[in-house]
Amino acid sequence: MGLSPNYVDLIFGKLTEIHKTGTSILLVEQNAQMALEISHRAYVFKVREIVLEDSGKRLLEDEEVKKAFLGR
Repeated sequence: MGLSPNYVDLIFGKLTEIHKTGTSILLVEQNAQMALEISHRAYVFKVREIVLEDSGKRLLEDEEVKKAFLGR
């Protein structure tokens, strides 16, 4: 929270590099768009329960996710 756009891009770039080495990453992130773009698997929680589970790309296209988290 409060990171400049340049640092956000840098951090997401590093996460992508780390993942390419075969290391799994558990990411809890407020920027749903960026997180889902790089996620192989993603979960949407509401009030302590998982309500959606799929690939990041599929969740990016889910209408409920778009409305609730992506402002579309």
